Amino acid sequence: MREAHPEIARTVQAGGIRTNVHDVGEGAPVVLIHGSGPGVTAWANWRTVIPALSTHRRVVAPDMVGFGFTERPSDIAYGREAWVAHLVDLLDAMELDRVDLVGNSFGGALSLAFAIRFPQRVRRLVLMGAAGVEFEVTQGLDAVWGYEPSARNMRKVMDYFAYDRSLVNDELAELRYKASIRPGFQEAFSSMFPAPRQRWVEALASPEDDIRAIPHETLILHGRDDQVVPLETSLRLHQLIVSSQLHVFGRCGHWVQIEHAAGFIRQVQDFLSDADLESSVKRDLMASR
Repeated sequence: MREAHPEIARTVQAGGIRTNVHDVGEGAPVVLIHGSGPGVTAWANWRTVIPALSTHRRVVAPDMVGFGFTERPSDIAYGREAWVAHLVDLLDAMELDRVDLVGNSFGGALSLAFAIRFPQRVRRLVLMGAAGVEFEVTQGLDAVWGYEPSARNMRKVMDYFAYDRSLVNDELAELRYKASIRPGFQEAFSSMFPAPRQRWVEALASPEDDIRAIPHETLILHGRDDQVVPLETSLRLHQLIVSSQLHVFGRCGHWVQIEHAAGFIRQVQDFLSDADLESSVKRDLMASR
């Protein structure tokens, strides 16, 4: 099954939810949280960067509840609290006490909320094209969340994601369309962000006072030409998070990890390696006392 469907990995029981999780490499754990596009999976979101990141780290990339090949409980009420609860249950099940978190878009909002609620379980935070603060819903995000299954509509949605239109073609749109209509995928997705969609931007946002109190070193990445989540959200996050740094990629839309994969990998690896070095220095200082 894994060979036929690279998106399907190991199954972890997380709070009673059968969760599809890519678990690759060894070392300090880094957890990658995907976005909320139609038919999205962790593999589709992170496939371009998992191999490089896993050369020195343990990379954990789950399909969040309601997405991909993770179970869709019939009685679940999708929302920020349910997704954060699923994430903490997953880390508990995998015995991961403290992790680096990398969140893309919707996943950025969840990563923010998780770091606020469980600060002791986060070492460093990476937010890429992240939601999590209030902004006026864009035409692109409205189209993504309002997706109605067809190859033509998938092509329109994907055009919003990429600055480089050569990355989007009819063949890729057809593949992603077929992914979006797998059993249960669209039924769950359409229930998450019904119109009017401005309320879901606000529901994913964390209170600004809570964001200001985040103590973690935070790397913020954004595509300058993002039509889904505007650059202004990352500018605001950079203002709010005291220990943050911001890198903006030109000629880049919502797909930093795809359109600028090498730059994304370099930024994230350097940022997390700084934390490794700090931990090593602290251990040496303690040992010399």
